[in-house]
Amino acid sequence: MSTRWKLFAMMVLQFFVWGAWLPLIFGYLPSLGFTDGQQAVILNAFPIAAIVGMVFSNQFADRKFAAEKFLAVSHLIGGLAMLGLGFTREFWPFVVLMYVHCLLYVPTISITNAIAFSAMKDAQKEFGIVRMGGTIGWILAAWPFIFLFVDWDAVRAANPQGLIDWLGTAFANPLAGDAAKAARASSFVVAGVASLLLAAFSLCLPHTPPRASAKPAWVKAFGLLRHPFVLVLWLVAFVDSFVHNCYFNWTEVFLGSKEVGIPSNWTTAVMSIGQVAEILTMAVLGLVLKRLGWRWTLVVGVLGHAARFFVFANFPQHVSLVVLVNVLHGVCYAFFFATVYIFVETYLPKDIRSSAQGLFNLMILGGGALVANTWCGAIKDSYTTKVPTAADPTQFDAVVNWHGLFELPMNIALGAAALLAFTFRPPRAPVSDPEAT
Repeated sequence: MSTRWKLFAMMVLQFFVWGAWLPLIFGYLPSLGFTDGQQAVILNAFPIAAIVGMVFSNQFADRKFAAEKFLAVSHLIGGLAMLGLGFTREFWPFVVLMYVHCLLYVPTISITNAIAFSAMKDAQKEFGIVRMGGTIGWILAAWPFIFLFVDWDAVRAANPQGLIDWLGTAFANPLAGDAAKAARASSFVVAGVASLLLAAFSLCLPHTPPRASAKPAWVKAFGLLRHPFVLVLWLVAFVDSFVHNCYFNWTEVFLGSKEVGIPSNWTTAVMSIGQVAEILTMAVLGLVLKRLGWRWTLVVGVLGHAARFFVFANFPQHVSLVVLVNVLHGVCYAFFFATVYIFVETYLPKDIRSSAQGLFNLMILGGGALVANTWCGAIKDSYTTKVPTAADPTQFDAVVNWHGLFELPMNIALGAAALLAFTFRPPRAPVSDPEAT
């Protein structure tokens, strides 16, 4: 296998792990009886790990260990923890296993980028293609749940004849209610198996040795914030991450709501449409960067969020449009997040490559996600009212004002795009010394 294909396969497995459990956990945790506060503790494991990883885990990768070995050990232990989550129903064991997994998994996002960039000759041309593997991995993680979330008892009772009839019957009988929520436990088992596969495959990756540094790399990385263009991009990364995580917190519930009405076994597949589009946007990312430049490519990426939430807020009854607009996820990810990683590799010092990436992951995976996971539940509750059911006035249905809810991240995204457009001015030459004024 060529080096590029190894890097591609690494990205497939890396993002398969994440994509298998993240879209489903927001609907799964309530089925375990966890309170809103307990759910926030669990969901914040990922962003907290990003913050901790900036100071500690990335230091090991930068200064102590070969990156591919760090990747192998992290996925071995993290994969075992993820398998445990599939069979855990109690709060505190669930918390411990989730934090073990996240504290080991989150730094590997920077590590895989570092391994890829280290093996590339031209990051602007090559990274989009290699990173496309991560997009494919996320898609592959989503589609099996079409079959895992099928009511197979109903299918067997229907006794379909032939493959076409069998598929039609399976697609027409999704799990519903508590059964659908309980089936989400399988997502952790799928993710754990993929993590263990990547642990083994990591030993076949290009050797990426540690780099010595007089100062801790994270100290030098924070020194980069004295440059205005780095600071602006860092702050926008926080805002864009918050908006991005609003999508994951609310969209699966929105798609399955009465207003939209997509069956439970198709919600993750619909959300994966964005990753399908991401394949195309990642493939043309190098060309777009050449034509639009750094600033406007980033602006378009942020505006993708605003456009998607505009459709969610104003046209929930148009199911086809709600489904189709998910293609903008590819624009949001490739034109902002992937572009940020390429920009960091292009302009920031090579001797702190993992920590420079970690500086932005601190916002992309840490700060923005932490705020979203902490407050999105309360924000959604503030747009929710209880209405008596027609059949039994003593029972209540929770009715969400989706228009008002989705307008909030839409307006925040518009503000972030404006900030980038008017204040982000990248330099002509890379920064060679993070401590230079």
